[in-house]
Amino acid sequence: MSDTGPSPRSTTPRTVLISGASIAGPALAYWLHRYGFAVTVVERAPELRTGGYKVDIRGAAIEVAERMGILEDIRRASTDMQTGAYVNDDGKRIATLPADIFGARVGRDDEIMRGDLARILYERTRADVEYLFGDSITSITSATLATSTTSVTERADGRHGVDGVPGLHGADGIGGPDSPDGVDVTFEHAAPRRFDLVVGADGLHSTVRRLAFGPEEQFVRHLGAYISAFSMPNELGLDREELYHALPGRLICAYSSAGDPAAKGLLVFRSPRLSYDHRDPQQQLRLLEGAFEGVGTEASPAGGWGRVPRMLEAAREAGDFYFDGMQLIEMDRWSHGRVVLLGDAAHCPSPASGQGTGMALVGAYVLAGELAAAGRAPEEAFGRYETEMRGYVAVNHALARKFARDMTADTRRQIRFRHLMMRILPYMPWKNLIAQKIAEDVQRAAQAITLKDYPVPHRAAGTASAAARPTYAA
Repeated sequence: MSDTGPSPRSTTPRTVLISGASIAGPALAYWLHRYGFAVTVVERAPELRTGGYKVDIRGAAIEVAERMGILEDIRRASTDMQTGAYVNDDGKRIATLPADIFGARVGRDDEIMRGDLARILYERTRADVEYLFGDSITSITSATLATSTTSVTERADGRHGVDGVPGLHGADGIGGPDSPDGVDVTFEHAAPRRFDLVVGADGLHSTVRRLAFGPEEQFVRHLGAYISAFSMPNELGLDREELYHALPGRLICAYSSAGDPAAKGLLVFRSPRLSYDHRDPQQQLRLLEGAFEGVGTEASPAGGWGRVPRMLEAAREAGDFYFDGMQLIEMDRWSHGRVVLLGDAAHCPSPASGQGTGMALVGAYVLAGELAAAGRAPEEAFGRYETEMRGYVAVNHALARKFARDMTADTRRQIRFRHLMMRILPYMPWKNLIAQKIAEDVQRAAQAITLKDYPVPHRAAGTASAAARPTYAA
């Protein structure tokens, strides 16, 4: 990254609260600390969440990871997947291909478990960033309205903001760009505090988005399917291999990654949007079991892989059980006053895209860089952040819509045709061109942004890292 470029208009440290300690939040915290911000990250979970499924790092996200100095850490923690195969009802492999073809990975692309990446980012930031685990934001209030009784919190009538209008309100949203005022925040447990900026990096079901912009229902676009992921015993003896089994409207996957004695299960099923509590795993388990009822048993006319009943048992026992819809978040704007959204909270591309983690890394880099370049003009920084990211997000949302349809087949005939194509692919003289074509859409989406070079803070003499009050490149 270049040491030249526009200099920030101010080197005054500012305080930023980030909600969410998964990927986007700690990645943003890393960059903001380098630019001289004092950062606090609040996370609802009592400790760092190390579960989750495997995630791809591709295209622009590889470049961001390299600029962060974590690319080698990612390489060391790589899943190192070797093969992918489709299996029949008896678990017999009927079509096998290299795992990189399954994952549409090329060149420097890599794959890592979400929990491993979260750990890498946390270890890189924990000494310089304040983390508040086991807590969450309950209200956000414009400091310019400090004498008002109105705060950005959910009211008894279910509306938000001032006079029921979502968001933060003041003369220009939350005070002028040079206003000393900031954002007053209350927490479930910690004492109230004031911050200059608040960032919602708290995922698909973002609390910050709900408080500052309104109910999530107005931003969610359901893609017609649900997904569940969980750890399970590696009873199949998998070694860096992923197995897939397809049924009409359903997809079943089991895989193991390098260095993990356990395996992971992944279950996908088509469904209209369901009503359930996203914080109630027992309710989610019942929905999952209903979708796969009888699959893999002799009593089922649909048949199915015989491992499915055992996978459902493992889901019930897993400490890292995950369940959610394949959903996009679409918003006209990602900021209001001094509150801004990042990652899935702003533009979730759903697991169908395979791009959510990469987009979180890229978005964190862009947002921090624009804040540094804009100095004490957050509204300007937020506008430029959106300008840089909008096209990238649109391409990845389109990819998600396509893959959400493709993940599950409509009929057994379609499934048999897919299996046939996979079986004969290794013997085709043009197999490399076909593999390249398979990856083409994914790669286009992963590289749909050109990263800018932002000002780089020089290390102060005698310090081991960027200090809280850095000097900036001229």
